[in-house]
Amino acid sequence: MSIVANRMIIDEVRERLADKLTAKGLEDVTETISDVLANYEILPNVVQDTGTDMMLDAYIDAMDVEGLSKKTLGYYRLIIQNFLKRAGVTSGNVTQYHIRQYLATEKARGIADTTIRNYCWVFSAYFGWLHRDGIISRNPMNNIGRVKVQKKVREVFSEIDIEKLKNGCLCLRDKAIVCFLKSTGCRISEVTNLNRDDIDFQNLECIVLGKGNKERRVYIDSVTGMILKEYLESRQDLSPALFTGRRTDRLKPGAIRKMLKDLGERVGVEHVHPHKFRATELTELANRGMPIEQVKLLAGHEKIDTTMGYVKVDQENVKNSYRKYA
Repeated sequence: MSIVANRMIIDEVRERLADKLTAKGLEDVTETISDVLANYEILPNVVQDTGTDMMLDAYIDAMDVEGLSKKTLGYYRLIIQNFLKRAGVTSGNVTQYHIRQYLATEKARGIADTTIRNYCWVFSAYFGWLHRDGIISRNPMNNIGRVKVQKKVREVFSEIDIEKLKNGCLCLRDKAIVCFLKSTGCRISEVTNLNRDDIDFQNLECIVLGKGNKERRVYIDSVTGMILKEYLESRQDLSPALFTGRRTDRLKPGAIRKMLKDLGERVGVEHVHPHKFRATELTELANRGMPIEQVKLLAGHEKIDTTMGYVKVDQENVKNSYRKYA
């Protein structure tokens, strides 16, 4: 019998007998049961797969109406389907023990804690919705603890890195992309969805469509505005897209990621990717004194904790602030 299944059964026995036996008696009983279980191979009670889980379909449809992106919905469906298939149950029959066994098995397989935490977020959203709508009588996530994840500060570019990247661009378009990513702190999907008419050059700003189809205003510096305008004036095509490719009307996120990776290798800057520009800009704004609430709005985050995960605080600024206010 698997160690995970053994532990699940012992945990349930402890929970049921905790108020009926002494601590010594409970220990004797659980040790005996554990020894007995070791001699048996217990198979899960597998529910016949009907090919479709109506509860999951209903949840995805509801979230689609609420405005979640197709990408997010696909991610949710994949995670939940994989769990249900591995657990061998339908949504209405899931218990906390199915979830605990699945998470423990994933961790034993070497799946990262951040990924397991994401699983928990998805399960909480899904089963919480089912419970609130009265589709299931009990939320199996109620007694599932939080997954602790070591917080890592995101990497940022130095000023020298940014200059190397700008000077290493092979064309005006690539330089405009580098400057725009750094200046706005936008997500790559937000950048590729922009049209040239979206840019307000007079006020050096534009409105982007972020996660959850939420619009927000972002700003560009004067140098970026000049380079971007020069790039657009040099184009001969009629595409409305802000950035275009050689073979496509609109540049795709994958093409920008590859361009940046190649650029970084060419100029000797490590780990060049779109989100690193975002972390760099948010960090610089915070360290220059912009209130974190305003940085949060600029980034399009719902929670300040999310924004703080991007910001690498300058300890010298912390020390100076301490000397000022202490």
